[in-house]
Amino acid sequence: MSIVAESFRLTGLFEAELLVELLMRYWHHPLADDAGARSCLLENAVQSLQMALEGQVLIEGLQPENTNFVAAVWHGEWLSLEQAGSDETSETRSARRLWIDQVRHALPSCFCDPRLLD
Repeated sequence: MSIVAESFRLTGLFEAELLVELLMRYWHHPLADDAGARSCLLENAVQSLQMALEGQVLIEGLQPENTNFVAAVWHGEWLSLEQAGSDETSETRSARRLWIDQVRHALPSCFCDPRLLD
């Protein structure tokens, strides 16, 4: 089974919710205390995984079948920022952008071809 298929299977488990919350809290996402925002980010990650399952490249250098859960969470937040309306303060948007930068910088192995890690 591919990485993306395994990651998609994880999304229905409590552990997926826990991992999203831990990612948000550890790297100080500005909406980490908002249960609705955490749920929304998980839903966005599920959509990102579905896109990858359909063969869409989400992140340059990462083939769809190698899309993992962390990369999907990152992509879900990135996509949400790209589509966000004006109901959010510029400070919050900046903090969310900082979060996606920090996660990608801190966990580079989640954003590359896993064969490069051997």
